[in-house]
Amino acid sequence: MFYLLFLLLIMQRVTELFVAKRNERWMLQRGGIEHGKEHYPYIVLLHAMFLLSLFCEVMFFKKELTSLWYIVIPILAITQLIRYWSVYSLGYYWNTKIIIVPNELIVSKGPYQFMKHPNYVIVALEFLLIPFLYQAYMTALLFTFLNIIMMSIRIPTEEKALKEHTNYAEEFNLKARFVPKR
Repeated sequence: MFYLLFLLLIMQRVTELFVAKRNERWMLQRGGIEHGKEHYPYIVLLHAMFLLSLFCEVMFFKKELTSLWYIVIPILAITQLIRYWSVYSLGYYWNTKIIIVPNELIVSKGPYQFMKHPNYVIVALEFLLIPFLYQAYMTALLFTFLNIIMMSIRIPTEEKALKEHTNYAEEFNLKARFVPKR
């Protein structure tokens, strides 16, 4: 079962990179401006190393499915639903990079009506739950810690970019996130 989960994770990440690249082209054609280029390679490295660490810990230490799998798997399924709700809500504006199309409104539909960065919360939960599913506690702890460091750079960079190029407000009770003004 681990091989299937691992294959699904890799397929998911690769598919997301293709979607992000398509969306990047679309945003750049609309005048999008990229921010955070200096830290983006580290995000890619963090995610790649997470998968490698997970695989190695489970394989080399012969980790087994947790006895709490019946709790963890439904929670993971819910996180994936929220992940794709976030991606769907942003539409062509969803990306793995920080690309802002100036002067467009901020999305506050979908999960964005409840929080500013739902996808970052989902990734944080994945860094805990996926390793926990196979009792890969070293991977869970290490990558949760590294993700906290990365998000302490990433989120302020994104917030600053949004404030510079949009009508971004501290409250997120606006009507849309990156929807063209009418």
